[in-house]
Amino acid sequence: MDKEIILTKIQECGVVAVVRAESCEQAERITDACIEGGIAAIELTFTVPHADKVIEMLAKRYTPDQIILGAGTVMDAATARIAMLAGASYIVSPYFDPETVKMCNRYRVPVMPGVMSVREAVLAMEAGADILKIFPGELFGPAIIKAIKGPIPYAKMMPTGGVNVTNAGEWIKAGAVALGVGGSLTAGAKTGDYALVTATAKQFVAAVKQARIQ
Repeated sequence: MDKEIILTKIQECGVVAVVRAESCEQAERITDACIEGGIAAIELTFTVPHADKVIEMLAKRYTPDQIILGAGTVMDAATARIAMLAGASYIVSPYFDPETVKMCNRYRVPVMPGVMSVREAVLAMEAGADILKIFPGELFGPAIIKAIKGPIPYAKMMPTGGVNVTNAGEWIKAGAVALGVGGSLTAGAKTGDYALVTATAKQFVAAVKQARIQ
């Protein structure tokens, strides 16, 4: 799928499910629950055991129309390439690593490095980052989106960390193009309550939609 189409789909959905699982089966069930709840953008993190194999499994099971599959917690360019070969359509990093961004641009794969300041934001954008991952979001709150957009109004940002159903709308209204959501979305999986994951996914989708029309 073309890079621009992937980025458009992620922004239209407005929510990226950050999946941290203990097994392939759990990752698969979380993904099923998120898709059923209306969240097609899945970020499978490399904290998951044998993450590349899990990504490969998910890429084979779902069609590109069903899922926007990415890899998260990608710490270096080598891991980014492994993720791409396994089937990841986009790469998310917890920090800005120029070589990882370069690798992604080489293969026209969307990349979202983590940043915490205006300086990091500018450096990441100069290197070719597509969306800036504001991480950890809970340290700043939605105000950081407005603060960065002051001098850089064209920056595209996605907060991750501390994003929940209650404040999702605030982040969107502040200017976030999408939300990276982990534990507050997938908590039900820890007890096997995947119906809760689906219900929470629906709440996130509704919160984003409501914030965008206000």
